[in-house]
Amino acid sequence: MPQIFHRSANTISKLSLAGALMLGAGLILIAMLIGRSSYVTRANEYVEQPVQFSHLHHVLDDGIDCRYCHTSVETSSFAGIPPTKTCMNCHSQIWSNAPILEPVRASFRDDRPLRWVRVHDLPDFVYFNHSIHVKKGMGCETCHGRVDQMPLMQQVQSLQMEWCLDCHRNPEKYVRPRSEVFTMDYRPAVPQSVQGPMLVKEYGIKGNTSCSTCHR
Repeated sequence: MPQIFHRSANTISKLSLAGALMLGAGLILIAMLIGRSSYVTRANEYVEQPVQFSHLHHVLDDGIDCRYCHTSVETSSFAGIPPTKTCMNCHSQIWSNAPILEPVRASFRDDRPLRWVRVHDLPDFVYFNHSIHVKKGMGCETCHGRVDQMPLMQQVQSLQMEWCLDCHRNPEKYVRPRSEVFTMDYRPAVPQSVQGPMLVKEYGIKGNTSCSTCHR
């Protein structure tokens, strides 16, 4: 019986299977890279706000503490967005006629809150509590970056689960004294490799990685 397929058919079929597998693996790798890219996570992306508030000016130049505006960060899951009255405590006297602040004055005058756009916006299926992280010595800078250097607020971390898990699995790498939680550009007095494990023990930090910790 004559041979139906050419002898090269076996080689071609093997190469085709190998190519299909490589193509599938490549597509999966590309999908993973895209999922971690700033295009998806929105990291390092400036967000349009009703008023372009500068943390650099208020924190670095004026020395305003985080808690002056984010009043519930130590006691609540939500750090809190300041009411317009907080802005007007200063801006009824300073830059009181600046055109850029007209939305703030209108909000206060009409008793109508400004609609700020959340920069660090976790999915609805994720539970996050600011107060417990503050109590356990996790600095604002660790998650939010150097806000004192941001003329416009941006998200500097991916906020993906693997990023959260890195801290939950290795809290000694990130914990700082509670007195330094709100300090920007914090530098430990002793090496973090020495201080970290001591603070983890002192603050009773548990490396909790169970699903129900964040997904409730």
